[in-house]
Amino acid sequence: MIKSMTGYGRSIVNFGAKTITIEIKSVNSKQFDLSLRLPSLYREKELEIRTMISSVIERGKTDILIAIESSMEGESYMLNQSLAGRYYKDLKQLSETIGEGSSDQYLSIIARLPDVFKSTSEMLDEDEWTAVSTSISETLKKIDVFRINEGDVLQSDFSFRVNAILELLNKIAPFEKERTQCIRLKLLNAFNDIEKNNEIDKNRFEQELIYYLEKFDITEEKIRLRKHCEYFLETMNEVGASGKKLGFISQEMGREINTLGSKANYFEMQRIVVLMKDELEKIKEQLLNIL
Repeated sequence: MIKSMTGYGRSIVNFGAKTITIEIKSVNSKQFDLSLRLPSLYREKELEIRTMISSVIERGKTDILIAIESSMEGESYMLNQSLAGRYYKDLKQLSETIGEGSSDQYLSIIARLPDVFKSTSEMLDEDEWTAVSTSISETLKKIDVFRINEGDVLQSDFSFRVNAILELLNKIAPFEKERTQCIRLKLLNAFNDIEKNNEIDKNRFEQELIYYLEKFDITEEKIRLRKHCEYFLETMNEVGASGKKLGFISQEMGREINTLGSKANYFEMQRIVVLMKDELEKIKEQLLNIL
């Protein structure tokens, strides 16, 4: 079973006065490349989110967006009393040391200092995070289903094209006899020309004949190409990511097809080889989308 690297998932979770939207999309890429757009509220959970995403996505360029809409009319704040107390103590000590300032001014100064007042909306509630985390997991499941469905479409296309290559391979056989006769005729004509000039060296001729027989024999290429095609179809049904493995197999298929083309030396067979190459290029193009 193969999966596409293309996927999309979206979930919405309501928590109190907040509506939180999680949107994840992925496209093909050689490596896992994650881009996060998070509210500042969830920055502390970034590493955890990355771990959740990478365990499911595995490979591909992935974008995740988490957006918060709040129906609250105003924000509430919480006083950090321990911090304000430390500020007060330090200011009082400083005032006594330099002999300036008045305790009446301390509160107005402290109120403007960093982190004394903190918006409650900027504090992540653990129950809220649990709800968001669950929603992220649900969104990832949707992406996985999307990828599987896309993979089924691609698998059908791969099967069609690999079988088309096998059918084209079968069409080569009827032309092999004609090809052999053409090659034989060329060799005989060359032999007759040499014999007329009394320049024939029988040992050299036998060596050349063996060389040409080996050079034009395509039996091994046909057998290997058929095996590679069958292995490609088997690998598609394996469990787990198989995109890279299928890519390697397609390279081997390409080598055998190219060798068939270079050895053919016969127009009809070369025409079939061109059709094979066309099907293989379409397979390679789609393999870029496979996980």
